[in-house]
Parts: sequence; structure tokens; C-alpha cells
Amino acid sequence: MNKPTILVVEDDSSVRSLITTTLKAHGYKFLTAANGEMAVMMASSHNPDIMLLDLGLPDIDGVDPPHPGVVESTHHRFECPQ
Repeated sequence: MNKPTILVVEDDSSVRSLITTTLKAHGYKFLTAANGEMAVMMASSHNPDIMLLDLGLPDIDGVDPPHPGVVESTHHRFECPQ
């Protein structure tokens, strides 16, 4: 069974590294973006299955992104409890 491709959107490089190291150790394919602008480009060009989106990005609001197509392009939107 193929594992999903995950887009990790995180501006803190140490947090991004922790997440991607864990994903790699478990055999997941992943892409990374350090900001919202890069996330929009990566999501539209690579169509990831899942997006892990930082809620506190400096250039977009992770709770209510200004580009809803980014979230829609990942196939499903999951609400996380706060």
C-alpha cells in the first residue's frame, strides 16, 4: 500500500526538521514549505494527499487561509480540536 504524500508547512526550521525526520523514519513521502506563499505553490503543483499546516505562519493565517484552494487541493479538510 502506498503511503500518502504529506506537505509540511512550518516556518520554524527545527520543528519542520523534527516532523520530516519522523515522517522519513516511518517511510512517508513528504514535501516542505516554510511559508504560506510556498505552500500555495507546492500544493498546486504537487497535489499532496495531506497537508500539515502551522497555525501561526507569518504570512498567512493557518486557521483561515486566504487561499482555500490550497486546503481543497489536498482532497479532504480535517478539523483539529483546539
